[in-house]
Order: sequence, then C-alpha cells, then structure tokens
Amino acid sequence: MVAPADDGIVCVIGAGYVGLVTAAGLAEVGREVRVVEVDPERRTAVAAGRSPIHEPGLDDLLAAVVGAGRLRAVEAMAEGVAGAGIVIVAVGTPPTPEGEADLSQVRRAVDEAVRSAVPGAVIAIKSTVPPGTTRALARGCRRGDLAFVMFPEFLREGSALDDVRHPSRVVVGGEDPVAVERVAALLGGPGTSRLLCDSVSAELIKYGSNAFLATKISFINEMAQLSELTGADIEKVADGMGLDPRIGRSFLSAGLGWGGSCFPKDVRALETSAGYHGQSFWLLKAAIEVNSQQRRRFTAKLLHGLGGSLEGRRVAILGLAFKPFTDDMRQAPAVDVIHQLEDLGAAVTATDPVALDQARPLLPRTALVGDPYEAVTGADAVGLVTEWPEFQALDWGRVIGLMRGRLVVDGRNCLDGEAIAGLGGVYVSMGRRPQGLPPAAPGAAVEALPTGVPSLPLG
Repeated sequence: MVAPADDGIVCVIGAGYVGLVTAAGLAEVGREVRVVEVDPERRTAVAAGRSPIHEPGLDDLLAAVVGAGRLRAVEAMAEGVAGAGIVIVAVGTPPTPEGEADLSQVRRAVDEAVRSAVPGAVIAIKSTVPPGTTRALARGCRRGDLAFVMFPEFLREGSALDDVRHPSRVVVGGEDPVAVERVAALLGGPGTSRLLCDSVSAELIKYGSNAFLATKISFINEMAQLSELTGADIEKVADGMGLDPRIGRSFLSAGLGWGGSCFPKDVRALETSAGYHGQSFWLLKAAIEVNSQQRRRFTAKLLHGLGGSLEGRRVAILGLAFKPFTDDMRQAPAVDVIHQLEDLGAAVTATDPVALDQARPLLPRTALVGDPYEAVTGADAVGLVTEWPEFQALDWGRVIGLMRGRLVVDGRNCLDGEAIAGLGGVYVSMGRRPQGLPPAAPGAAVEALPTGVPSLPLG
C-alpha cells in the first residue's frame, strides 16, 4: 500500500542558489526536507551542513537544520520524493544560443519525480520557465493523481535568506485550486502578500518582474549618458525621479548594468518567447543592447582617460562577482570589461573578496590577487566594477600612492569622488562630471569626449 502524500515532507530537486536556500528555509520552519542533487561534491557539502555556494548566513543555517535532522541531501530521486506531499523543481534553465530557455533539466527532473511521487503529491515548478510550460508538463505526466503548479522564486542573491524568511510576496499559479493553496502555505507570514492565479500568469509574473527591473536599469543608464552630454548629475536626476511614488528610487542606479543568473537569461527568454507568438518585443531588444553598450562605455572611459591607448598600460579592476555578497560570476560585467581591456592591449590585475576561484577559468589572461592594495600597485588606472563595501572602505590615499597613474573610474558611483580628487586622483564615474582634472586655461577649448572624459594622459 502506498503512503499518502504528506505536506510536512518536502522534496526539493536541485541544490543551486534557489533550491538550496528554499530547502534550508523550509527546514528552518519545521518541514522535513530532502534535497535531491546529482553533483557529488555539492551533495557531500550539503550533507555535511556546508553551503557549496557563497550566500551570507547559509552555512550557519544549513549546519543547524542538517544537524537537527530536518534536511537531508540524497542522490536517488525515489528516496527524495518518497511520501513527499510537495515536490519543488528548482533546476537550471540556462539559455540556448538562440536565447530560449533550455528546459531539458526541468523535463528530466519532472519525469523522474513523477515515477516515484505518491498519489496526491503536488509538483511545484520553481525553475523559471516560459509561459505554458507548467500546463505542458502536466499534460505529459499521464497521472491524474498528481497536480502541477508554478511557484516562481523572487530571491535576491546576497540577501536570499531574508527573502525566504520574510518574502514580500508569494505567487502560486495552477489549475487545481487546492494544490495552489497547499503550496502557497509553505512560505510567508501575516505580512506577506499572496497572489493565486493560473500557471501561465504565474510564469509571466516571474519573467515580467525581471524584465521590467532590467529595463528600468537600462533606462537610467541611457539617462546617465545624456547627463554626461548635457552636464547634469545622474544621481540628482535619479533622486528626483525616485521621489515620484509611481517610479520609486530602486533600480535607478546608473552603472555597468545588469548581470547574474536571472536578468540576462530571463530578458532574452521573454523576448524569444514573445517572438514565438508573433510579437517583436522592441523594448526588451533595446534594454539588452543598452546593457551591453554600458560595459563598452566603461571601457571607453578607461581608454580615453589614458590618452586613447591601452598598449603597455596596467589596469586594476576591483570586483569580479556580478554583485556584492555573492561569488556568482554568471554574466558578470567584469568578465566583458576585462576581456575588452585585454583585447585593447592592457595588462589587467583584478581582485574580489570571494569570487577569485570562480573567476579563474573565465579570465585566463588576468592576474587575480586577493589583496586590493596589491592589485592597484603600479596601475595606470583603477576601475571599480562591483560595489563591495570592502572597496568603498579602502584607504584611497594609499591607493593613489601605490598607483603609477591617477585615474579612478567608478562603474557603480559608490566612491567619494571629491575625496579621491582631494587625494590627488582623477575621479570619473557614470553620468556625472569628472573630478580632479586640471582646469582649462582661460579661453582654451577642452575636447569633451562622449564618455565625459577629456583625452588627457594621466600617468
């Protein structure tokens, strides 16, 4: 006789960023959680209560829930889903060369889970998938005693534990109202907004959320370029725009654009999915191009600030991960920037508090060091790519003293440009006037480049 489904037992398929954090959060609130992971190194780490990814607080939480017996890492799907009332699929959907989401891992995970799932279990798709995928998976299941729902994730790397403990919203979509309610009860508290809907709407909510935020970033970066050309200060512009409650200040920070595991692939996947239905999503096409262009603009600031040539120049790059508080190098702006600099003849030394090991295979020509002061020693220019607090707290007088040149290009507008200029540096940022340049002689014309950096040799 088959045991009935028990919602107190949850199986999570995949121990990546989403799956592992979700599993740990569910175990923390008392669920019995099994994590199915095929990668032996990752599975061994989780079984020992250690996180295979860098996420603040996750090591401590895993040690607690594994030690208490509420979370187990297993290899066999049958062991993971045995008796589980809810099976969460949290495997990757990487982009294909054409930009569509590769669903092979999702299909394989669902096929295996369905074979062992007990009657009454709910298969909850947490992987980001194109509209219509959850319904298609349900049609292909051929088991009428299982329900399928879409359970999109809204975790932010670097603060994912807080997001799973105190989610701003829980969205669940499906065609079985009871199954939707069961999954919606997994996370959140009295202050959490809940939206229950059909599965296709839930799929588009996830894609639409990421695409809108990415578009907002691309918009402010275009405004930053216009600010440079007109002499405005993009920080003041963004502050003023953000005062409008319909707009808000979040995601209006000019810089190097978006990267990571979600925005790049989800924007492309949504744009590709729209094409399948005969729609040309021109706004997303533009957002993608602006994001790519923003990295080239940053490289151009370094190039023009060093007199128009990088041959024989040394450039130090501060920050490799796509954002602070993570070691995730997927679609990190630093990779594109460093490749561009090296292709232009620069010798690059780069540093990051946690992402050096992940960066090594991506940057074979780059000198990677752990000490930022070592990275800047002898550099003709320093470029800040990731806004780690450690870099903001550097002794910038010491940095300028160790450099051969004086140029500091801040790709995240997070440094004190006035202070750096006061220490003898030349500070260039995104969408604001440079600081520390010598004043032009009376009546002399200074050639202003599109990057906002006069073509002056700085060392």
